[in-house]
Amino acid sequence: MTFEVRTSSLPGRPAAIGSAGPFTLVVDRPADGGGDGLGFNGGQLLYLAVAGCVSNDLFREASAAGIALHRVEVTVHGDFAGDPAVSTDVSYDVRVDGDASEARLRELVARVDAIAEIPNSLRRGTAVRLRHAEVTGAADAL
Repeated sequence: MTFEVRTSSLPGRPAAIGSAGPFTLVVDRPADGGGDGLGFNGGQLLYLAVAGCVSNDLFREASAAGIALHRVEVTVHGDFAGDPAVSTDVSYDVRVDGDASEARLRELVARVDAIAEIPNSLRRGTAVRLRHAEVTGAADAL
């Protein structure tokens, strides 16, 4: 399956609607950074992708192992530094409440840490390339 996501800015505003099929969220910058302060910034979305992937994979792998999870909480930590800014090391904490022993739940967490797609993509340095740019500008002045 190939994923396609898109952002489309609101007319005359820096805030955008991010979409993937029928799902949407607001993408923006903080007001003190030139945005409207209405939604997630790119760094938050990157770290949210890690948290979402780990959470989803915990439920998927638990189900496959016959474990019912009652609550999962994933907290991701990171920052951006440098010029151009890049993410510092990313770490995450997991809280899991389920109907299995502590040992089995720890095994589940370790398995997901080893196989989770988004953390592994970051760990392995997935390439990102500009594929195409379409621009429309004002007519050049003489």
